[in-house]
Amino acid sequence: MSTLQPEQASLICHTVSIPTLTRENATTLQIIRAIPADKGDYRPDPNSKSALELAWHMATAEHRFLACIADGAFNFDPFPRPESTHTPAGVSDWYSQTFNANMERISKMSGEQLAKVLDFRGLIQLPAVLFLQFNINHIIHHRGQLSTYLRPMGSKVPNIYGESYDGAEARKAAQAKSA
Repeated sequence: MSTLQPEQASLICHTVSIPTLTRENATTLQIIRAIPADKGDYRPDPNSKSALELAWHMATAEHRFLACIADGAFNFDPFPRPESTHTPAGVSDWYSQTFNANMERISKMSGEQLAKVLDFRGLIQLPAVLFLQFNINHIIHHRGQLSTYLRPMGSKVPNIYGESYDGAEARKAAQAKSA
């Protein structure tokens, strides 16, 4: 792999990664907020995480990735789960707050910091800015899983990359009501 120059790392971060992360975060928040408050323990299979466990994994994994990128090194020490995060709304609020704080830190990183090679568990070594894409892929993967839980829980699937069936039905109902 060729060396990523600081100017390139900064360009990638500010023109691709930050805008993409911001859009994806809004979509992920919609999915987490669609978990019915009384159905957080739903799991499609005994070996699956519950809806709330999966939402919490998404929130904490993204927090860890973004904070570690901003810190310039990965740290896998556990951190306690706040009591306020035992509901879908609590996870959503915590996720939103930590995301915003982490994005503010990342937006202030220098090109040199973004180009610094970080080591992820001895398995992957990449410039810090490229771990932003790794994080995006991770979130999209789990968001897809969580979105498949929604209808069996009695919820609606929000629009993700286009109009969902539920979004289309809501749009049609609103058009009929205003006609």
